[in-house]
Amino acid sequence: MLIFQVLISYLEIYKEYGYDLLDENHSSKSLFDLPKVQMLENAEGKFTLRNLSVHRADNEEDALNLLFIGDTNRAVSETPKNDASTRSHCIFVIQLETQRADTNVKLVSKLHIVDLSGSERVHKTGVNDEKIIAEAKAINSGLFYLQLVIQALNKKAKGEKTHIPFRDSMMTMVLRDSLGGNCNTKMIATVSALEEDI
Repeated sequence: MLIFQVLISYLEIYKEYGYDLLDENHSSKSLFDLPKVQMLENAEGKFTLRNLSVHRADNEEDALNLLFIGDTNRAVSETPKNDASTRSHCIFVIQLETQRADTNVKLVSKLHIVDLSGSERVHKTGVNDEKIIAEAKAINSGLFYLQLVIQALNKKAKGEKTHIPFRDSMMTMVLRDSLGGNCNTKMIATVSALEEDI
């Protein structure tokens, strides 16, 4: 007999720091008062995420409810072109664990659903708000390092020797097992007028 378990986590990367969107204190505390999610590496070179809660989902409704709670807690700000602009990159993690009743061996599969904040061109808008500028720099930096990793993986797939810069940003470290190795990755890009410049 097979035993299945679905586990959910929701990570926000804001200004290169990780925060748990499902932290039970999110509604009562400032983002900066919450414990930061940290990447820890073990002796085998595998990363784990400290301070990122894991929640069991027994059905589709549980999973969607966790997604809704996380989206409600996400960092947003008003910008000149958007009343509620997302100011971070987010990763919704669905982990499926399968185990036979007569063994301790688990088969673990992960699905990372990533919502990337759009690239921002602050100089075009004349924005002088330091907070918005700092957020835009962090957003663009995360996208830049993700692009570098994808380009390096493409070169490696063509047989070229190249270094994969997973460690250059938190997002690429978290997504390491979804970008390289025995995985499938799909990217869907959408651009709206509101996201283009802020």
